[in-house]
Order: sequence, then C-alpha cells, then structure tokens
Amino acid sequence: MNGFRTLDDLGDVRGKVALVRVDLNLPMQDGTVTDDTRVRAAMPTILELADAGAKVLLLAHFGRPKGERVSTQSLSMVVGAVQDILGREVMFVPEVAGPVVEQAIGILRDGDIAILENTRFWKGEEKNDPELVEAIAANGDLYVNDAFSAAHRAHATTEGLAHVLPAYAGRSMQAELEALEKALGKPVRPVAAVVGGAKVSSKLDVLKHLVGQVDHLIIGGGMANTFLAAKGVDVGKSLCEHDLAPTVQEILAAADKAGCTVHLPYEVVVAKEFAANPPSLRTCNVHEVSADEMILDVGPAAVEALADVLKTCRTLVWNGPLGAFETPPFDAATVALAKIAAALSREGVLTSVAGGGDTVAALNHAGVAQDFTYISTAGGAFLEWMEGRELPGVAALSA
Repeated sequence: MNGFRTLDDLGDVRGKVALVRVDLNLPMQDGTVTDDTRVRAAMPTILELADAGAKVLLLAHFGRPKGERVSTQSLSMVVGAVQDILGREVMFVPEVAGPVVEQAIGILRDGDIAILENTRFWKGEEKNDPELVEAIAANGDLYVNDAFSAAHRAHATTEGLAHVLPAYAGRSMQAELEALEKALGKPVRPVAAVVGGAKVSSKLDVLKHLVGQVDHLIIGGGMANTFLAAKGVDVGKSLCEHDLAPTVQEILAAADKAGCTVHLPYEVVVAKEFAANPPSLRTCNVHEVSADEMILDVGPAAVEALADVLKTCRTLVWNGPLGAFETPPFDAATVALAKIAAALSREGVLTSVAGGGDTVAALNHAGVAQDFTYISTAGGAFLEWMEGRELPGVAALSA
C-alpha cells in the first residue's frame, strides 16, 4: 500500500472548509436511527477538524435514490442522530454544490458542522462526473475521506474529489488501512484466515486470493460442505454447491502449490431439520452423515483442533461464521473459536482483523468483538480488499 496523508499532515485549518466524506447510510425504523455505529466511527475526524477551527461539511449517501430527490432518503432524517452523538449543533444544507452551499458556508462559524444533502440525489455522483466533482470542490479547501465502507466505489465524493483538492485519510479510514496492512499487507506470520458463510460462489475470488497470502485457510459454514463434497464426502442434504466441484479442486491445488494448509471440519453437528435445538441433533465424523441429515455446524473436537492452529499463528483475518450461527445450538463453533481468537488477541500474541456484516454480528453474539484487534464495519469494501483488489477511494488518497 502506498503512503497516504492523514490529518497529522494538515497545517492550520482555521477558517478553511473541509469536505469530509463519511458513511451516514444508517439503518432506520419508523424515522428513527436504529444503529449509530457509523456516526461513532466518523466522530473523531469530525470533531478533530471542528476543534481545529475548520468549517466541516459532511458528504454522504443514504440509500439508493438513483439520481432523483426522494424525500424519504434525505439526509435531513439523520441530522438529529448525528447531533446527539457529536454533542454539537449540526446545520442541514439541502444541496451539495452551488450558491446554497456557498451561502451556508458564509453563515457557519469556524468549528461549525453541516451535513450536505444525499450525494446520490445527483446522477453525477455514481458516474464520478467531473462537472459535479468540480462543482462540489469549488466550495472546499481540502478533502478528507473517512468512509472506507464506500472506498470500493469510484464515485464523485469517494474518489473524484481526491484528485482536485488536497486529500487526506480521516482517523477511521487511517485505522482501517493500518489494520488491513497488518493483516494481509505486511503481516507477521504464520497467518490464518477463517472464511465462512453459506456459499462458495459468493467468495470465490476471496478464496483464490487468500490461498496465496495465508498459511492456514479455515473454511466453515455452508462453504465447507461444498469443499467436502468436492473431496468425495457424502454431505447428505446439506446446503452445498455440487456444481462448483471443479473450482474447489482448483482452489485446493493452488493452496497446495502455495504451501497453504486448508482446514475442513472432520467432525460436524448434524440434524434432520433446520430448526432451533432439533430432536435429531447429533455430532458425528464427517464420513458418517446420513442421506437425510444436514451439516449445520463444526463439531467441538474439530473446533479444538482449529484452536490449536490459531495458537501457532500470529495474524488472523476472519470473514463469516463457521455454522448457521443465528439458530442455536449451531452458533457453538463460531462462539468457541471466536473466544479463543479473542483470548490470544488480549494476550498480545495474535493480531486479529475481522469484517463483514455477519461476522460482526457473530462476534458481538459471542461477546468478544471488543477483544479483536480490529473490526471492520465495511461489507463490500472489506470483501473486495480480501479479494486483493485495489479500492479506488483508497488508491486516490495515495500520496
């Protein structure tokens, strides 16, 4: 990763206008924000700039209005929640460029904060239209990107602005990039990756990339069934993508060539129906799954073996649960392994980086999220990073 400028590289910003790209795409229910994690992530950057005397204009998208003004997707809906968290008054400006924004800047005092309207109300945002970029940039003195979650998109406010204004990574973006660099950029070896989830097809590029990057690849969830089936194991009526057997063989061959050990469960938890605590629940060797059973989790002996693997590693990247963790008791393997990873991280012997919606939910469920070295709240951007792709919003910040 190339070097990028951070807020530490800023000179005196008093009276300057900072255009700050943040993630305010917040979940709402009945007009109320139900999860303010993304605002909390952006808070250090916003307050640091405001306290240094900049006029802070927040740029963000909200939903998918597809270039039209949709009243239910106006960022005016989140102003209250942002004010509550920042503990500051926040002005709402119903435009992203032009005289209305210019007028608002005239009203704002040094250190004041405003939220501009949903950037996706303008068709030029998702097209990265140079005219829109220029129009937004005309009101700003500097650009700060603090939205890693949107960094995989080359939009006007995530990528375009970085080319026309002095550009910096915000504190949340900086923390994310530094954590990712430790995880796969220049990691301390051995490195393990846990990749779970329902389908191999959704994470093919991740798996293909990781076998060349890590020493141990631990595969769980429905994906593990596809790998087992490709190796000739009868997985009964488990969720499985049988047509992907040739692709799985390719991934296994690439792993072999790269010296990466692929770990598949040899002991599994099965049931005849997918329900909470079903009467047909049993634990067995992976070769003992009967035709009317489905694999729903990794068995305890196999989890212990995986724990032994983690104890030999110094870096861990985690994306996806090991079993059907939303339904008890099929959360047991994910919780058990997450607790081991958390304990090793607390002891300082393991750098653990996790990301993706399901993963964050699973680690919170296990009660260990705070013990991981770093948890990324970005979904698509985290996955694309795991695929080894260059993220346009990050590349544009490279000094």
